[in-house]
Amino acid sequence: MKAAVFEATKKPLVVQNVPDPECAPNGAIIKTMANGICRSDWHAWSGDWTWMGLAAQKGAILGHEFCGVVEEVGKEIKNFKQGDRVVVPFSQGDGTCEYCRNGQSNVCLTPLLPGFSYPGGFGSHVAVPFADLNLVSLPASIDFVEAASMGCRFMTSFHGIVDRAQVKPGEWVAVYGCGGIGLAAINVANAMGANVIGIDLDSAKLELAKGMGAQHVINAKSTEPIAAVLDITKGGAHVSVDALGIATTCRNAIMSLRKQGRHLQIGLTTSAEKGEIPLPIDRMVTMELQVIATLGMQASHYPQMLAMVESKRCTPKSMVTGTVGLDGITKIFQEMDTYQNVGTTVINKYN
Repeated sequence: MKAAVFEATKKPLVVQNVPDPECAPNGAIIKTMANGICRSDWHAWSGDWTWMGLAAQKGAILGHEFCGVVEEVGKEIKNFKQGDRVVVPFSQGDGTCEYCRNGQSNVCLTPLLPGFSYPGGFGSHVAVPFADLNLVSLPASIDFVEAASMGCRFMTSFHGIVDRAQVKPGEWVAVYGCGGIGLAAINVANAMGANVIGIDLDSAKLELAKGMGAQHVINAKSTEPIAAVLDITKGGAHVSVDALGIATTCRNAIMSLRKQGRHLQIGLTTSAEKGEIPLPIDRMVTMELQVIATLGMQASHYPQMLAMVESKRCTPKSMVTGTVGLDGITKIFQEMDTYQNVGTTVINKYN
């Protein structure tokens, strides 16, 4: 099969032929039709997550936002067959631990992450383990490019906004960072009936945020964002979202809340923070603020999201700003170095 292979930190990926994956009894082989290029892939490619033990090794095939067609299933598989259209959550489980048994496979004790735990969607074929648990049927009305745009950023934001923060109609939601995670959070919060504010430093990203459902946008380069949020919401947001994972956006998001507000942390930190961000604890105590974290979304929760996409309440394809082949991935990574990217880029050519 053909794949874009990692050779060394910050070096171009090499498109080459590699051995076809083998199908395990409990797994399935997916012919990859599309795969989103995520900042998590960039973290691995650039060596930014070595401090947390995630470093790409020579020969690795990254990619965790993929979808495609089932080409082969193992003898133990009951729910899928050859020819089925599927989308693959990046947060996978093995089905045996207490969290998997309770329907929370996204926080499995032995997590499985395509592109990290095993070769991912930067290859034309992927062997997915525990396929009955970790595959989701893809409706015919949703095309592969849109499905790929849901594989990490959108599904993570959906789980965070809907399941974890439980955003309600009429609430104010302030989203700090209008990259893929932030745009998805804006789109989902808007679909839930919330009033959404997008905050970023890039005017192009803010324009896209409006198209994804933000009623207000704030350019933090020219406007003090906390004061602006407090003014627009007449006292603070009910829910704040840090979609970047840097100290400034995390603190600003929490400072933008009204009393008894909920802060949703989606963004993971970079090597600058190494997982540690100071928080305004006294303010959080005296205002009874909550901090909620979220990770991916289990396959069993996909039907609600897919139904909202089919009905056009959620529009993940609206944040897709380009498509490339395997030989175009490195350029997107290089643009991520300086946050040039607007929206989501999807690989849809594997020849």
